[in-house]
Amino acid sequence: MDKIYEQLLDKASQAAQKAWNKYSHFSVGAALLTQDGKVFTGCNIENSSYSLTVCAERTAIFKAVSEGWTAFSAIAVVGGDMVKPCYPCGACLQVMSEFCDADFKVILTDGVHRFGDLLPSRFELDR
Repeated sequence: MDKIYEQLLDKASQAAQKAWNKYSHFSVGAALLTQDGKVFTGCNIENSSYSLTVCAERTAIFKAVSEGWTAFSAIAVVGGDMVKPCYPCGACLQVMSEFCDADFKVILTDGVHRFGDLLPSRFELDR
């Protein structure tokens, strides 16, 4: 695995330590790499009204977009025991599809995956 991907996994692991997970006790962290080399991190933030919970991946993406960044090259995601791969949920994949092409890299503890392989068919409105 490339050194930059290992560094992203490390940053994701650090972000997971900040998770607000008092209901599931399952920490998730994400580290999003922009095409310009900037990194945005995120953690899962739970809410007692479960549907209002936000995943780590979306936290990182929303932070980046709110700061004006919309061109991304990779995201690392870790969760739980930080060893077993923690795949992004469908909602996170759909949010990624707004900004990422099929070759966007999703780095998990089991290796590097192509976004297009994780979400081969995305929902898109006609523009």
